[in-house]
Amino acid sequence: MPATIYAAEYVLPGHPDKLCDAIADALVELAARREKRALCGVEVAVHRATVFVTGRIACRDAARIDVPEIVRQVYASAGYDSLWRPSPEELAIRTDLCLGSLNDGEADFRSLSDDQSIVTGYAVDLPGTNYLPPEHWLAARSAQRLRQLRTERPELQLGPDGKVFVLLKAEGGCSRLAGFSTSLHHAPDADPIEFHRAVLDLLRGQLAEAAEAIPGFDPAIPEAVNVNGAGNFVVGGPEGDNGLSGKKLVVDAYGPRVAIGGGALCGKDFFKADRAGAILARRLTKAVVLTGAARECVATLAFLPGASKAKIVSLCGDGGQELDEARWGQLLDLSLEGLGERYALTTSLADIARWGHFTDADRPWEKISFDAG
Repeated sequence: MPATIYAAEYVLPGHPDKLCDAIADALVELAARREKRALCGVEVAVHRATVFVTGRIACRDAARIDVPEIVRQVYASAGYDSLWRPSPEELAIRTDLCLGSLNDGEADFRSLSDDQSIVTGYAVDLPGTNYLPPEHWLAARSAQRLRQLRTERPELQLGPDGKVFVLLKAEGGCSRLAGFSTSLHHAPDADPIEFHRAVLDLLRGQLAEAAEAIPGFDPAIPEAVNVNGAGNFVVGGPEGDNGLSGKKLVVDAYGPRVAIGGGALCGKDFFKADRAGAILARRLTKAVVLTGAARECVATLAFLPGASKAKIVSLCGDGGQELDEARWGQLLDLSLEGLGERYALTTSLADIARWGHFTDADRPWEKISFDAG
């Protein structure tokens, strides 16, 4: 078989788009803590020291939600301060939010989809990568380690922003890293040589971990390792680029190898079809793979307005073979109400926004059982 190259990318918490996702999801979590069936559709944009927050939050005491405080907390936890600007204190926060209680009877209707949505789920039989495409898993893990490097090696003077790009070459049941690039936010007087050495050391550890997680993986460091290839990255975060929630859809899903439905997950509560459907589709494909029915599975699910349950549009196993949708659909609860009631308030949503719904096996929806739950 000819060799195949797969690409994937990930971004760090200080990236402008991920700042927006984390703000939106922090507001979703806060609303759910006030009322489990809170309705949230929030979008965020950032540019330099200005933050725009728009949408609707409907729950008890919604008008008392301190949106500016949530925004400042997210900036601070991402690493922005007086050194890495914009600092939380200097932000100009503008809002156009519909804040109020749920309308009469609206809580009961949360069990019905208020919009249409097409979502994709994916799983592959690689337990070491939490059943994710290996290039996507490697990009995510590398980004997490680079984030840790910022606190473990303060002398490197790394900032909050950053990106990772990987190329994985697969051939004849074996694979290796064919290329690696990272762009890391840094102080003006940071040492580029130490910078590069630190990235190489980190990469060696990551590739050794990948060799344990991925059968047939060669842990050799590729010839092409690029660190800040565009030159210095002194101006980063929203000072260097604008950001918008819902832009990193491929990062939030499974990487570019797997098609996506197109709906953003962040900024929406667990009763919203985009978020609920994506989780249901992932659970369905992971169940197929865990039972050994297929080594690889792709599911397309759809919610129609007013529907209480996701419809399985297609369920494909190895080589695109169609699986029995009706039988698999009976093994898991595909209802909107079941998903919302089960997973709202189960985890930190700002963390989910930054590191993904499916990259950690400890996420509550990543644990599969066959008791209609």
